[in-house]
Amino acid sequence: MMQSMRKAIITGVRNAEVVDVPVPRPKEDWALVKVLVTPMCTEYKAFVQGGRHEFLGHEAAGEVVEVAQPCGVSVGDRVVVMPQYPCAKCDLCLAGEYIYCENCYDFDRFTSSPEGKATYAQYLLKPAGLLPRIPDDLSVEEGSLACCAFGPSFGAFDRIGLNAEDTVLITGLGPVGLGAIVNARFRGARVIGAEMEPWRVERARELGAEAVLDPRDADCAAQVRALTGGLGVSAALDCSGTPAAHRLCIDAVRRRGRVVFVGECWEPTTLKVSDDMLRKGLTVVGSWHYNRSRVNAIFEVVRRMRREVELLVSHVLPMSRVQEALEISASHQCAKILLHPWE
Repeated sequence: MMQSMRKAIITGVRNAEVVDVPVPRPKEDWALVKVLVTPMCTEYKAFVQGGRHEFLGHEAAGEVVEVAQPCGVSVGDRVVVMPQYPCAKCDLCLAGEYIYCENCYDFDRFTSSPEGKATYAQYLLKPAGLLPRIPDDLSVEEGSLACCAFGPSFGAFDRIGLNAEDTVLITGLGPVGLGAIVNARFRGARVIGAEMEPWRVERARELGAEAVLDPRDADCAAQVRALTGGLGVSAALDCSGTPAAHRLCIDAVRRRGRVVFVGECWEPTTLKVSDDMLRKGLTVVGSWHYNRSRVNAIFEVVRRMRREVELLVSHVLPMSRVQEALEISASHQCAKILLHPWE
């Protein structure tokens, strides 16, 4: 086994580098995964803001290359790497809702090293229970989309029971929002999008959005109602994490409609209890990821929507070009970007 590996870090404002660090070692029921694909997510925000960030990423796919003891995976398994380090013992974990675990491992303390938690790296460590096997008929690149490309919206649509009777508004058509279009179309729903970036507007239409509105328009909610016989959409999903988009979702959904938020947001949102929750009768849900038991259902989305999957992945780059990859990600002229750590 190699003693050192390559990983990408951010060293300052719009500056990324690839450095050498020690290869981590597995213990107990954790496995060492050789990372073959690293999907990029929101790391561009740290890239733009600056500072030093040495542990980038939270999604990956690869091959198990070492285990400390017999566990839920074996050497040679192709796996998707799920986020977080849950305890695997609490009621939430046992029910598949591990993402909400309140007893997560302290990675550095458990492994005696901080190395192995970044996905922008050639190797990583993960509990075996968070390494679902990729089906033989899917490539590793396709399997990698079972995390943030499809996961947040898949879990959200499960929560609100989205189906072919629905018209859904999706706000924020970055990689997560574009993946949401694919998930919605897989379920037979009609899709209306809200996005201001021209590149992503066009890609959303190619993926099956019937209309894509500009959320900066003051009458955007009225435009949604005009497209739905004056009623409003039956469901809305926000992927942008902005209070303005939250408000648009709430205003554009019809009475007794469902609203779900998946985009991270640390700002206050103007949810009006009487007007929105009581008199309009809305169901408002927050959703982070999907239940672990549903991973095979996501693989089925990938399997049946291969044309859309090809459109969802806009760039594939070697990790050696991480500077360029982060510049593209920060430009928003992209969908999902995949990195190959060994190139």
